[in-house]
Amino acid sequence: MRLRLKMRSLTMNELPPPPPDKTGWPWTEETPPLPESMPDGSPWPRISIVTPSYNQGQFIEETIRSVLLQGYPNLEYIIMDGGSTDNSVEIIKKYEPWLAYWVSEKDRGQSHAINKGFEKSTGEIMAWINSDDFYFPECLHKVALAFFSHPYAGFVVGGIAPADESSCLGKVQVPKLPAGAPVDLTLLDPDSWHLPQASAFFSRKLLSEIGAWVREDLHYTMDRELFYRAAYKSNLIILEQALATFRHHPQSKTTAYILSAFEETRKSFAYCNIGVDKQKKLRARILKFRLAQGYYYYANTVWGIQAFMYFVKAVIFRPEYIFRLSFLKNAFKKSILKIR
Repeated sequence: MRLRLKMRSLTMNELPPPPPDKTGWPWTEETPPLPESMPDGSPWPRISIVTPSYNQGQFIEETIRSVLLQGYPNLEYIIMDGGSTDNSVEIIKKYEPWLAYWVSEKDRGQSHAINKGFEKSTGEIMAWINSDDFYFPECLHKVALAFFSHPYAGFVVGGIAPADESSCLGKVQVPKLPAGAPVDLTLLDPDSWHLPQASAFFSRKLLSEIGAWVREDLHYTMDRELFYRAAYKSNLIILEQALATFRHHPQSKTTAYILSAFEETRKSFAYCNIGVDKQKKLRARILKFRLAQGYYYYANTVWGIQAFMYFVKAVIFRPEYIFRLSFLKNAFKKSILKIR
């Protein structure tokens, strides 16, 4: 598909009508178009958004509309579909006139799709939003102003709100970082920091400096590994307002493959194993903490003996988890109820 280099602000009336049962943002609500220039008269920086997609027809239209209805005057939106067999392509085609580029073809996974999209992009600010997540109103406006106000920052991360399959929102989770960037995240207790991917935006300059783009051999932790590189090199701006959602549903990668995601941390840490012996030993200990975190979270998703086994694994890597033993009572209760 042809790459369109410039797109003006869109209004809701220009897009296809939403399904009759959909209301609210981004179906029957929109972000008012921004002025043609920034407060100082300079043009708005081009923001390139990439959506990697595969068989998310249930959610992708909400994602697309949440990007297009930002009212942002210099948006470049790219969708890289991995050859979906559901109705995803049909939905994408409805919005083709407003996309900078899209394609539906087999790829080597989500990381590969993101990189293909980034290679097509031209924006000064870059991000990806998965095809089951969506942005909140004025997200891009806030991001552009954050970069404008902090020209030395390489990336911006905002708050995030969990959403379920029906787009009902949970409590906003604010990003946290105990030490100011630049910082080596691999040397911090994994419980002490939280940077959500869906609300993260990077300068092209930073991504070019730290190695473009995400690592394609990582399928679950490519975002965290990118954060490792970015935070080690650059200043970070944290916005407490929610910029995006992260959707929890049975088919989402984080939900379905939570254990694989945590175990892949070994590989992402290996890419960052730099520094003196003292730092490497600390990093090895932090890796154990991260694995303990994963085993504990996974133990909370299963029942009975399986829950106990993964709880024991968590305690082996992080002994203080023994004080969370009370959760096992609930795990066995759930197991008994399930049998009944």
